[in-house]
Amino acid sequence: MIGIVVPAHNEEGCIAAALEAIHVAAAHPALAGEHVRVVVVLDSCTDATGAIAASCGVEVITLNARNVGAVRAAGASLLLADGARWLAFTDADTVVSPEWLVRQLELGADAVCGSIGVSDWRIHGAQADALREDFTRGYCDADGHRHIHGANLGVSAAAYVRAGGFPPLACSEDVALVRALEASGARIAWSAAPRVATSARIDARARGGFGDAILAVLTAGMAAATLQAAD
Repeated sequence: MIGIVVPAHNEEGCIAAALEAIHVAAAHPALAGEHVRVVVVLDSCTDATGAIAASCGVEVITLNARNVGAVRAAGASLLLADGARWLAFTDADTVVSPEWLVRQLELGADAVCGSIGVSDWRIHGAQADALREDFTRGYCDADGHRHIHGANLGVSAAAYVRAGGFPPLACSEDVALVRALEASGARIAWSAAPRVATSARIDARARGGFGDAILAVLTAGMAAATLQAAD
């Protein structure tokens, strides 16, 4: 069995699209009918995320942790207890490609760190082009990259257990897991083959993540513009 974990905190606007894409990836013919189990882990949700996820036909569990590391670990523990051989992780504001799982598995590694694309920069209006250019200039979306994203991560059950799983960190839990995998001797594929498209929003659910990185660029740009105007 392949297990997929999706953490979610107040994601009623995104979760349906994320789960629809996951269902398509789970039904890929190259998986030869292997069962794929999807678990959405609700973390302190106060909106309709849980009801929407349940209506999409996936399993839903609830925590009140406000801690993405603990949430990913809870989903992984549930799947491992039921015999998952591979764990795939993504986010509720992310849409995976139809080949997402297939591309992870065909790499033959203990773990796969995938890159990300951005679904739509236009939410940032006049600053969209500048943000896209900044991202493209500084981001390596190619095999051999060294990016780590919880939105595009896969790991074998055995390697995950050897590394000790996700630590209960409110941020950079994905980085901590990958560092533990490296320390355990896991074979890691740094690949751009498993594709996902994630949101460019800045109202991040986990502080210190991709949304905050975008916000930092925006803030720096506004500060530069202010200084230029003052000159």
